[in-house]
Amino acid sequence: MKIDYSCYLVTDEACLNGKDLCEAVREALEGGVTMVQYRAKNTDGGTMYDVGKKLKAICDEFSVPLIVNDRVDVALSIGAAGVHLGQSDLPCKAARELARSYGFIIGVSAHNLEEANQALMDGATYLGCGAVFGSSTKTDAGYLGLDGLKAICDDVYLPIVGIGGVNASNYADVIKAGASGGAIVSGILGAENIKEAAREICHIKDEL
Repeated sequence: MKIDYSCYLVTDEACLNGKDLCEAVREALEGGVTMVQYRAKNTDGGTMYDVGKKLKAICDEFSVPLIVNDRVDVALSIGAAGVHLGQSDLPCKAARELARSYGFIIGVSAHNLEEANQALMDGATYLGCGAVFGSSTKTDAGYLGLDGLKAICDDVYLPIVGIGGVNASNYADVIKAGASGGAIVSGILGAENIKEAAREICHIKDEL
């Protein structure tokens, strides 16, 4: 499965305004989303497993990788493409030992150069770096800014996804800073027309 980080959707049911998560993800994929991270911070493992299986089936229809946030066990049990780990989650090295399978994607959140270089040494596949513009969906994310993002992109030889307040109005700035993509939450899932919101960001990517 091709890994394209350019339009990286991160789920957050609080953004959906009553819409079904699986249907919202399908609409985003129809709009061109290239990667999906299933993030459900306050959801139990059993529910994540059930929802994750449904999301995996939908992502497979579009040949798009599904990444599970935090939970290596859920990611492995549903056959997801990989996992994304925060600084307080299971260490990247330990996740790699658990996964073992060749090609399992491990993303790591990094908020500064030190964390980014440590993730590189620990075997991360890619980095999620932010918050680039601040975040309304993740209040504990430290502020990185575009300059901080560029510094990491210039120094660390890994695909980097900028996250935190990324939307159609600033997506191009994230890519110009050197990132492989932008992680979008409310900029897609909070839109009245999810498919068109995703399509707009993918159009910006294609124009750069």
